[in-house]
Amino acid sequence: MTTAVQPTRPEADNAHALAVELRMLAAQLRRRLRQQASAADWTESQRSVLLRLERQEAASVTELAAAEGVRPQSMGATVASLIEAGYVKGAPDPADGRRTLLSLTPLARKVFRQVRAAREDWLQHTIESRYSASEQKQLATAVRLLQRLLD
Repeated sequence: MTTAVQPTRPEADNAHALAVELRMLAAQLRRRLRQQASAADWTESQRSVLLRLERQEAASVTELAAAEGVRPQSMGATVASLIEAGYVKGAPDPADGRRTLLSLTPLARKVFRQVRAAREDWLQHTIESRYSASEQKQLATAVRLLQRLLD
């Protein structure tokens, strides 16, 4: 018995290869950008909590745990370390005084600004030093194309 060989579509093969290359490149760029920002030495779970608090302003430990998919006890330990380091503060919930709402401190916001500035400075310097003006225009076009992936 013979099996029919499915013809391959070159466009699909090209799109798949491009998807793999883009995923790997994005991961490498992310690692490289993390290396550039030594202002904050946060663990992955701490970084995730801080970014979540930055986006939603305030949350309880229980809400953070649910959002991150961890037990409240585990989240409590992460939050406690962030409070101790001065990055997070707690305040009674105005709607329910039994709950504590967590939010970022000015120190956390300052460190976020420093980290982002360090990453952007590295990226700007690297773009300026490795790409000609013409290539920078091509890169700007590529960025716009990549943005369409997220639309």
